[in-house]
Amino acid sequence: MGIITVPAVELPTEDGEPLESSWHRSEINLLIESIKMHWRGRQDYYAGGNMFIYFTLQQARRLCLPRPLGEGWGEGSYRGPDFFVALSVDGSYSRGAWVVWLEGGKYPDVIVELLSPSTAYEDLTTKKELYERIFRTPEYFCYNPDVHELRGWRLVNSEYEEIKSNEQGWLWSKQLCLWLGLWNGRYLEEEETWLRFYTKNGELVPTFGEFEQRRAERAESELSRLLERLQRQGIVLEENDLPR
Repeated sequence: MGIITVPAVELPTEDGEPLESSWHRSEINLLIESIKMHWRGRQDYYAGGNMFIYFTLQQARRLCLPRPLGEGWGEGSYRGPDFFVALSVDGSYSRGAWVVWLEGGKYPDVIVELLSPSTAYEDLTTKKELYERIFRTPEYFCYNPDVHELRGWRLVNSEYEEIKSNEQGWLWSKQLCLWLGLWNGRYLEEEETWLRFYTKNGELVPTFGEFEQRRAERAESELSRLLERLQRQGIVLEENDLPR
């Protein structure tokens, strides 16, 4: 039996380049946190953001080299998406990068790119083509925060077809069984328009903080109703008698 030795390649996990804005960083965190909250207890998926994806040794070697000033984007210089989800994988441990050949040839099932003036063209052309023809990613979404435009594509017969939105402008992800839509509110002390997940019934998928806040509000409401019933029965509880 012959043996082929594959030379080792040290894979960078970051390039030192900052994200386009604080909003982009917070939005990535929001998407990851929401998925983890919605699928809490599950370990059969992996959600990542602003993470390198390595899919060929050629690309890996190229990323190890200094990028010439002014060089445009190309398949060999691809780093990774803003957010992605890979299904049916071992999600019990963290990764510094997503290395396709170490994941059994697994590519992301869902990818989200957050557009900016410097990335919009690549996200809608060269990256879209990469995800369609090489990654074969079933669903690809792009959100432009400057004009609040959300677009998505689903792989049908080996080609991307644009996903039609509902009346609210949301897009349905068959892979995640969730809607993607816009939400105006506060996250990480930033009052902005955010890209959020919604359940099939249209309920906002909460963050861990929002979930705990809702649970506390429900408990307080139930306690208030209980106290009202007791008062109607002539029973008055002292402060020390109340649950803490």
